[in-house]
Amino acid sequence: QVQLAESGGRLVQAGGSLRLSCVASGRAFSDYVVGWFRQTPEKEREFVGGISWAGTSTYYADSLEGRFTISRDNAKNVVYLEMNILKPEDTAVYYCAATRQYGRVQSTFFDGWGQGTQVTVSS
Repeated sequence: QVQLAESGGRLVQAGGSLRLSCVASGRAFSDYVVGWFRQTPEKEREFVGGISWAGTSTYYADSLEGRFTISRDNAKNVVYLEMNILKPEDTAVYYCAATRQYGRVQSTFFDGWGQGTQVTVSS
């Protein structure tokens, strides 16, 4: 089973950009679809986007309006979340997790959750 760990979160001004990393430990990282989620104290965990096993396909939440991009490097066991034109409402703890099936958006289908990384966007 794969275990994931997020990093890269910090305070950023609105309109800025940030890249988060999700590093995997364990075997067969390329066997998993990886998803990004985010959560605030006021909301349930929200799906952000996912990337296929080889990194050739991605899917995103419609609400992101194309501002976020996910990529992966299986040789380094890492998945990235590139976030652009950040807004204060993007403030959240961001998590990555793994699943076997492409297209899933519900957090209950994902495993290997990390501790999350805090992203704070100031206005």
